[in-house]
Amino acid sequence: MEIEIIDYDHKYAKNFYDLNIEWLKTFFYVEPLDEEVLSKPNQYITDKGGFIFFAIKGQKVVGTVALMPTSEEGVLELTKMAVLPEERGQKIGQQLLQHCIEFAKSRKLKALLLYSATKLENAIYLYRKYGFKELELEPNSPYQRSDIKMKLQLKP
Repeated sequence: MEIEIIDYDHKYAKNFYDLNIEWLKTFFYVEPLDEEVLSKPNQYITDKGGFIFFAIKGQKVVGTVALMPTSEEGVLELTKMAVLPEERGQKIGQQLLQHCIEFAKSRKLKALLLYSATKLENAIYLYRKYGFKELELEPNSPYQRSDIKMKLQLKP
């Protein structure tokens, strides 16, 4: 079945929350910042100029990702990517990533930034495959669980 990637619709806010909480609990733990952002996606993401996308399979939300504004003009943070456990391994995350890159290019953004954890080997491999380069992780990283920061430069 084909995957369709759609823009944020408030009716899917619970899916955004549930997918990410499940992913965090499976691989890490839920930090206070996660709970706050995930429970108020409009306030923290879309109302501030960010974007949320959903992967739809049939009539079901099977994945999500967000692009959050950063302090740097023209740079969005790729964040909150999650796929349903039973749908993992079907390249849905890769399709979401490709969509974000194409979207960023269409908006003439300078770069996409992300924070991750090296224990997520498949994700790190995917980011490198799509051209993300490792940067020095600042000591006051927004996420306690992150031990790697990466950036995809789209234009100088």
